[in-house]
Amino acid sequence: MRMSSTVLALGIVLFFSADAAAPGAQTPQKPAATAERVPVLVELFTSEGCSSCPPADLLLEKLEEIQPVPGAQIIGLEEHVDYWNHDGWIDPFSDPEWTSRQQQYVSKFKENTAYTPEMVVDGESGFTGDNSRAAVLTIRKESAQPKAQVVISSEPSSKKDAERIEVRVAGASNAVAQEPADVWLAVTESGLQSDVTAGENSGKDVHHASVVRSFHKLGTLNAKDASSFDVHQDVKLKSSWKKSNLRIVVFVQERKSLRILGVAQAPVAG
Repeated sequence: MRMSSTVLALGIVLFFSADAAAPGAQTPQKPAATAERVPVLVELFTSEGCSSCPPADLLLEKLEEIQPVPGAQIIGLEEHVDYWNHDGWIDPFSDPEWTSRQQQYVSKFKENTAYTPEMVVDGESGFTGDNSRAAVLTIRKESAQPKAQVVISSEPSSKKDAERIEVRVAGASNAVAQEPADVWLAVTESGLQSDVTAGENSGKDVHHASVVRSFHKLGTLNAKDASSFDVHQDVKLKSSWKKSNLRIVVFVQERKSLRILGVAQAPVAG
């Protein structure tokens, strides 16, 4: 049986409310509909072959849905690794590229080995992926850091299997350290699920958050000239992906430190 989303969502909200109400804590203002929120990237390394992963998948889903941290816009990337595919179930969303990406964080955080579920916030902090307390605290911390502005705009496209976009990055010099920063684009799809028939999750109906469907680099910002970035790009979309559930996520990440300098998302045009 799938964990109750109501119970998990309530736990997240109650934790933040209790933390904010502690002695000496500032009472968070209710965000108005037009209030500006600082985008924060939350990556989840997960697998359908891992019995500990479904609660983490659900946590990411609820973080995006509820947005429980005032002043922060949580943008999720659910990245399915492939090192669980040996135990009788091949995760249809897995890719060795996401495994390689997690390995970079393993090296940064000086971890002994890769594990699932692992949640990484803005490339700066990694922890067990179902830890809602760590997630909320870390997201709040990262939302207070200087950020580059990332803007994604849709443009008319002559291709049926592609989305034409313009990506602009500004203010990176306010956040960038003395190293190159790469601009990455990911396409995510929500609403995905699998009826798992083998492995640790055999017999379970597993649901997911914003699953990464594709991932590629748009370009690089140099530390000496990080004032602006502007690129026009055709983003390929597969016909098997449900267009109404697709999002384009663009983020700027320092190449060595792996710190996220800025992130934005936009829906795919219908």
